[in-house]
Amino acid sequence: MTRLIACMFSRVLTLLLGLAPMLALSNNVLAHELKPSSTEPVQCSRSSSYDIYLSGIHTGTMKRTEKWQGKTAVVTSNSKASILGIGTQYQQRAELFWSNQTNEWLTEQFHQKVTGFRARDMQATFSDNGRSSQVDIDGDIESYRSNDIALRDVDTLAIQMREYLLRGRQQFALIRQASDAMEPYQFYVQQPQTTEIAPWGELSLIPVKQTGAEEVTYYFAPAMDYQLVKARYHGIILRGLIQLNHYSSSCD
Repeated sequence: MTRLIACMFSRVLTLLLGLAPMLALSNNVLAHELKPSSTEPVQCSRSSSYDIYLSGIHTGTMKRTEKWQGKTAVVTSNSKASILGIGTQYQQRAELFWSNQTNEWLTEQFHQKVTGFRARDMQATFSDNGRSSQVDIDGDIESYRSNDIALRDVDTLAIQMREYLLRGRQQFALIRQASDAMEPYQFYVQQPQTTEIAPWGELSLIPVKQTGAEEVTYYFAPAMDYQLVKARYHGIILRGLIQLNHYSSSCD
């Protein structure tokens, strides 16, 4: 029983650390504008930090940076969390780009490393407009194929969510490339709600509900150019929350 509880806590902690990058959507990247790039691509960076809670207990933090050049980006994140003596750390570096061919954000490649409980070293590369991937987990290589919807890492998935909101979509489907599977999700846009988010004060938020392997609700703030300010994981026993607490940007 003790091991079962430990595995449960570890699973949720790892999930929350993996969800943390979803909170750092690019605040002013004009993904909805399909205009040609200028001769001098815009270069800028963003940094964010987050608090991670599990069943109301503060369990960890995350720091994240984005480096943008035109319609490409390199995103790095470093998260760590622990509860009841169970600890884990999550690091990821992802490269993504805007596809003029399919008008969407796609993952080029990413490298993810988890240490502590549920440790792994994962590297993935994508081809055929994100419809194919090759995943290396600690030296074991698997290939995946999606016929209709692109496979994405968690960072690119988040940015594509924002893209669909900017287009006014009320529901859509996305697929995340997980460590050992393709995880399809359905997303449903909910009615706006107003809430207090420190240090920004009262904000009108648009909830987007995710169903599938994991149930999560993401909250976007239109007043902050559709920045995602928090996400809630709806577990049967354990509930998680990740919330933005600091944001800075050199991007216009």
